[in-house]
Amino acid sequence: MSTQEQVIAIIAEQAMLEPEDVKPEHTLEHLGVDSMALVEAIFAIEERFDISVPFNANDPAETDFDISSVAAIVAAVDKLKAEQGK
Repeated sequence: MSTQEQVIAIIAEQAMLEPEDVKPEHTLEHLGVDSMALVEAIFAIEERFDISVPFNANDPAETDFDISSVAAIVAAVDKLKAEQGK
């Protein structure tokens, strides 16, 4: 399963949607992902990919982990995987 498929599955689970309803261009807001679900998704991403995500839940704008869209999250995960040798 690709990084995108895995990230979509995680986000879909947190948004209580089917994976086919989550598209790369969607924003988390569009999908109804609230701050608690976002934190859960970040934890799930860290666990699934064995990476450490630099995310500040208290101030998401102050992080290098781009959560502006599903595609941005996938790109950020791929970048972290490469940086962390995963």
